[in-house]
Amino acid sequence: MTTSNDPLATGTHTVEIDGVTQRYHVHGTGPVCVAHSGGPGIFWEYLRMPALEEHLTVVYPEPVGTGASGRLPSHPHGYTRARYSRFLTALIDHLGVPEVHLLGHSHGGFVAQYHALHHPGRIAGVILYESAPVTGPEHGAEAVRLVQEFAARHADNPGLPEVVEAFQSIPTISDDAQMTTVARGIFPAYFAEFWGREAEFGPARAAVTGTYISGLDEDLTPDAVDDRAALGSLTVPALVLVGRHDVVCGVRWAEELHELIPGSELVVLENSGHFGHLEEPEAFTKAVTAFVEAAARN
Repeated sequence: MTTSNDPLATGTHTVEIDGVTQRYHVHGTGPVCVAHSGGPGIFWEYLRMPALEEHLTVVYPEPVGTGASGRLPSHPHGYTRARYSRFLTALIDHLGVPEVHLLGHSHGGFVAQYHALHHPGRIAGVILYESAPVTGPEHGAEAVRLVQEFAARHADNPGLPEVVEAFQSIPTISDDAQMTTVARGIFPAYFAEFWGREAEFGPARAAVTGTYISGLDEDLTPDAVDDRAALGSLTVPALVLVGRHDVVCGVRWAEELHELIPGSELVVLENSGHFGHLEEPEAFTKAVTAFVEAAARN
């Protein structure tokens, strides 16, 4: 734990926001990039990007409700995009820099695009990493299709039944232990090639931990995503980044985001699934740093 008063000193920090503890971690040097992890509810460590930290100062918040950050009184409910955005606003204020780049991965991408739409003033650029413009039945049907393709490709793999069972268990998650079990179970499907590189990625799978977040507001209404009508008004530079083999927020959604966001850039990582920063760290880092450098020149 850092003892520095500098909010951007390397190490672990906490700040109180609306009476709730926000924990965050700082690594690297260069322009500041706030990296919002996904789930919702997956602990931030899976998103650690050492190669990117060689070029950027990466700030990793532990989103409220996960890890060592505080819980809302309404936990596991109330973790809406508007709430996460409120915490991002306060965190960026606390960091004390004029602008940051905002990277959101998976559900964190939903949060990042919401924040860039509603609070663009302090955002130098937004990186939508494995995001989508919409959730709900259409998004779910596409995910089912892609998971079925994954299962067909790996039909003879002895690890496949565990993955399939974990996907089938998603609707029944109701506590932290179940969230962690399911996250670890589906993990191989989030890679272009997990089993062929299991010695490399197996430790990351074993380390995945999650908190159960319901996806409902405090009044138990779903926090649905449909940004299709709004994304045409996005005013900040945007990079859409996707792995060719992602089964959750695949290329279809990245292409749609790219088409909807004026002037956006689309990069497809050809040999990655949902975790390009792990499977193709050099290509991932090149895409993000080139985007940040281009934004700085404009």
